[in-house]
Amino acid sequence: MLLSDSVADAPLKQLHLVDSHCHLDQLDLTPYDGDIDAAINAAREAGVGRILAMSTQPSDVAELTALSRRHSIVEVALGAHPLHVIEQAPQFEEMLELVERYEPAAIGEIGLDFMDDAPVVPKAVQLERFTTMLKLSSETELPVSVHTRSARKETLELIARYSRPEVGGVLHCFTDELSFAREAVGLGFYISMSGIVTFKSAANVRELAKAIPLDRLLIETDSPWLAPVPYRGKPNEPKHVGRVADTIAEVRGISVEEVIMQTSANFYRLFSRIR
Repeated sequence: MLLSDSVADAPLKQLHLVDSHCHLDQLDLTPYDGDIDAAINAAREAGVGRILAMSTQPSDVAELTALSRRHSIVEVALGAHPLHVIEQAPQFEEMLELVERYEPAAIGEIGLDFMDDAPVVPKAVQLERFTTMLKLSSETELPVSVHTRSARKETLELIARYSRPEVGGVLHCFTDELSFAREAVGLGFYISMSGIVTFKSAANVRELAKAIPLDRLLIETDSPWLAPVPYRGKPNEPKHVGRVADTIAEVRGISVEEVIMQTSANFYRLFSRIR
């Protein structure tokens, strides 16, 4: 099996399943009697070596950081989700202070969501928020995890203007057109596949999983949402990320070990502060 240079150069201990985008503070912990530590341990037992936990608002980062200090496989991103109502708009200097205090591995979840004509967070607010967080990424050299729906033009324009290609980021839970992915890759970005790739109705996403270069792919759960088959309809959790790797391997006609090794190496190459 021939592997790309990124895999060949990656430390062997790092080549494991990685959940590159999830929301640990929003998991349904009913199966674990409310114990988040048990859910994280279940992921570890399923072969997950790293979990990147997203913030939906800046105040989330303190609790997530405390969790990461208890579990070496958990890393944290500082974000402001485009559809999350935040009383005060994130201010650059305040966000910079949070980065210095909590030392997150990434900036996320951030982005734009114009799916509805009148989104819960107005478009102008989303654009301002996304711009602030992209500037933060550029200043701190932390890659971004980007949510984008029905906002291709604006997403690409702002990334091109404010993001640095050598820092880059990932379009998470990607389901859009291949041409969008190509433009993002040209700007230094990766593309992440979620449990959607396993859905029978998502043939277009499986085509994306085949067409996007393997050295630009990441995998994720986006848990607690989008549980992969055969868990669809149930709450999702990081331990299910292997199902995403299985499906990508199947549609590409390669071994799941190759998918795991490459996506793991991609993760560490992008989120370079994670060791």
